[in-house]
Amino acid sequence: MADLVKKRPKYLNLFEIKLPLPGWVSILHRVSGAGLFLMLPLLIWLFGLSLGSPESYASFQAITGHPLVKLILLGLLWAYLHHFCMGIRILLLDMHIGIEKVPAFRSSIAVLVVSLSLTALLGAKLW
Repeated sequence: MADLVKKRPKYLNLFEIKLPLPGWVSILHRVSGAGLFLMLPLLIWLFGLSLGSPESYASFQAITGHPLVKLILLGLLWAYLHHFCMGIRILLLDMHIGIEKVPAFRSSIAVLVVSLSLTALLGAKLW
């Protein structure tokens, strides 16, 4: 009877696990949500600068004209678009649409393609 019990590992080595693409897309969904949440004060501050007086709008333009800030805004743009597209995928999965292995894989590819394409399209407008 004792031979039938599997020995469980004492630790979980995350570098040895081969995660499928839907798993990676799900992790990116969580990372993008956390990034958006943590950068929310910056976005609110920039939004306030853009709506204030003409002087504050000029400082908004000066701040957002810096290449490092543009890179951060590009990352936030990707985070928003990925989080949005993956949210739609999760809603469809909750309605039991595309829960089989092949449709789930294809929908995760679609999330990556759509979010990266929209990021490139809108990022070109940002730069």
